[in-house]
Amino acid sequence: MSHDSTAAPETAARKLSGRRRKEIVAVLLFSGGPIFESSIPLSVFGIDRQDAGVPRYRLLVAAGEDGPLRTTGGLELTAPHGLEAISRAGTVVVPAWRSITSPPPEEALDALRRAHEEGARIVGLCTGAFVLAAAGLLDGRPATTHWMYAPTLAKRYPSVHVDPRELFVDDGDVLTSAGTAAGIDLCLHIVRTDHGNEAAGALARRLVVPPRRSGGQERYLDRSLPEEIGADPLAEVVAWALEHLHEQFDVETLAARAYMSRRTFDRRFRSLTGSAPLQWLITQRVLQAQRLLETSDYSVDEVAGRCGFRSPVALRGHFRRQLGSSPAAYRAAYRARRPQGERPGDGETGPAGQVPGQGTGPANVAGPTGAGAAAAPAGPVGVPQPSGPAPSSLHTEGSLPHQAARRAPAALSASLPGQRGGA
Repeated sequence: MSHDSTAAPETAARKLSGRRRKEIVAVLLFSGGPIFESSIPLSVFGIDRQDAGVPRYRLLVAAGEDGPLRTTGGLELTAPHGLEAISRAGTVVVPAWRSITSPPPEEALDALRRAHEEGARIVGLCTGAFVLAAAGLLDGRPATTHWMYAPTLAKRYPSVHVDPRELFVDDGDVLTSAGTAAGIDLCLHIVRTDHGNEAAGALARRLVVPPRRSGGQERYLDRSLPEEIGADPLAEVVAWALEHLHEQFDVETLAARAYMSRRTFDRRFRSLTGSAPLQWLITQRVLQAQRLLETSDYSVDEVAGRCGFRSPVALRGHFRRQLGSSPAAYRAAYRARRPQGERPGDGETGPAGQVPGQGTGPANVAGPTGAGAAAAPAGPVGVPQPSGPAPSSLHTEGSLPHQAARRAPAALSASLPGQRGGA
């Protein structure tokens, strides 16, 4: 699922300065960047495929710092251009950044700011979003990155509206994508925007990928929280919540256990995780339901009760919004993928419907410092990893924020006002 801007007339009206050309794409590389992400825009925009009906771009590969640039496997790259190449580009792509904890070079940030001021389209793939955020280009805007890094992006740049659900976010003149293969999705979207569906479809066939992928990142989200929460008093509250997901409690209950007002608790939880506590709790409940559907023969009604939902209707609503299918359909699809001869047994779940390996105590949230990120076994690759609701008032279709959206916010979503959805 993509996220396209529909309310940014000021960006739509911006024009390139005289020295920039729409067909020129500059790719900004840094040392330490992963080679796969770096190669995506080089392949999409740097190869002449006019024979297949794909209009040609002119590619300029620029080094964002002094070289040689080292990448995956110890390879060294020498970019043919420096930062001056960015001054001619109508589109500037930052495919990756080497570390989400270190600041990018100031010279590169200045070049990106000038490019944006002069009307260039700025694109950040995966961790490239951290470079755009450091340049201030994501302030007040919706953006995404790899779901694993979304909490860090939200925490470090609180003015950025981070949405880890999306494969990519198009906010007009600034675009960001999730990790790895989602960079291909965004590059195809750019070709589609520039030259139409036929050109994007022709390119997709050459790349042997679908022209559009449905769904978003939530199928890959796990239940972990950032390691920083391990030394925080809220770790005990998180541990308690994970132990008692089979009970019906709400965020007010968690705030009371933390001896905080609801408002203070919400603010503190979000500052630590990049997620609103309600969103996190809903996601944990759906994730628990997902585990039980995979590993037990409980009916959907029984699963709802064992995950703290007040009714099967609540489970179905949240499950469908987060995973795009009903609980029954999910179970059927999961079992169809299991090797023949394997089947879940009634004894595979523990007390209160817990899944093997989840435990019942603070070890559930044991991190490097003792009580940190929740550690739950990951589900099968490519299978959603979400969770469900808490208060009864939140168990109806119209009760969640963004109820008009196709899916409820995922575990680490920032869910801020002003985020705009599109096809």
